[in-house]
Amino acid sequence: MKILSWLWKTVGPRRVGLVVMCVYAAWLVFFYHYHWVDGINLLIHEAGHVVFSVFGETPALLAGPALQLAVPFFITFQLWRRGESVPAAVSALWSAESLMYTAEYLADANRLALPLTSNHPHDWHLLLDRAGALESAEEIGLALHLLASAAAVGATWRAIRLEAERVA
Repeated sequence: MKILSWLWKTVGPRRVGLVVMCVYAAWLVFFYHYHWVDGINLLIHEAGHVVFSVFGETPALLAGPALQLAVPFFITFQLWRRGESVPAAVSALWSAESLMYTAEYLADANRLALPLTSNHPHDWHLLLDRAGALESAEEIGLALHLLASAAAVGATWRAIRLEAERVA
């Protein structure tokens, strides 16, 4: 605990936060798997299905991932618009993580290996099958993972630049 206390006093909470953000972003890019943040994403995802179920099956299927991605992006935009740059960068990392979660779920559409929260069919299996793209699920998932990785690196880089500008 002494080293943590020393680190906090010497380096400061903002820089400790940046280190944590960098480590988390690297973990997302290279070692991602389902974790506690995805529990939040899952709740938002499922809410999208419920809220849009009145519009039919396909809109309800699309609304899960759409809402899951829209919420962190909206929060990021609102923070950025209000000039809260560092919280916006952290929220942008959440946005990237949510896209990473979507990428993994989408890539599983053909394998159907991930556990589901209900007995309902796999969202992306149904959507990609209807679109005639089920065989491309892993490739589409990989492309989304790469996009999410770039977003995670970009969000982290932005946070580092903001801290560098603050101390300059």
